[in-house]
Amino acid sequence: MTNKLRLRFILASLAVLLAAAGYWNIRPESFTSQSASEISNNDIDFYVIDAKSTQFQADGKLANTMTSDKLEHLKSTDITLLSNPDLLLYRGTELPWHVQSLRAEVAPEGTQVELIDSVRVARTDAKGRPTILTTSRLTVFPDKDYAQTEQAVRIEAANGVTTAQGMKTYLNDGRMLLLSNVRGLHAVD
Repeated sequence: MTNKLRLRFILASLAVLLAAAGYWNIRPESFTSQSASEISNNDIDFYVIDAKSTQFQADGKLANTMTSDKLEHLKSTDITLLSNPDLLLYRGTELPWHVQSLRAEVAPEGTQVELIDSVRVARTDAKGRPTILTTSRLTVFPDKDYAQTEQAVRIEAANGVTTAQGMKTYLNDGRMLLLSNVRGLHAVD
């Protein structure tokens, strides 16, 4: 599997994380008798502890599973906060992409997902070879099939390690641009 294809799967995983977080974007008025005027605009209007979501494809195959220790929705900004989001993205295959971070922020309408602190995207292929992308922050724009970071990025694959400062990824084109200080150590098979 080429690095471009691997990256495409990684970013698709992040897009699914956004979709899963949007799944919980329900209104709290149906759960409380407190009027909207009594709730401060800075308050969390709803939260979920030990949030879990499982989604299936149209053909019944497992698409993804997501868990989060805590999900909080901020009324004033319509932002959803996730604590320890953990996503397994299957997309109908037996070998999932595993996306994790310490925190995540999902923008209104799910237009942007900010994965924050200890971002890790990993997958092991059918031959048992792992690919792991790590960074401290990754911003994903699912509707645009685009992701970016200005932070340091490390990509470990079966044939070597590549590091860079900053990355832009265009999923539709299958392109990944490493922005500066790119270094690589690769073994020849």
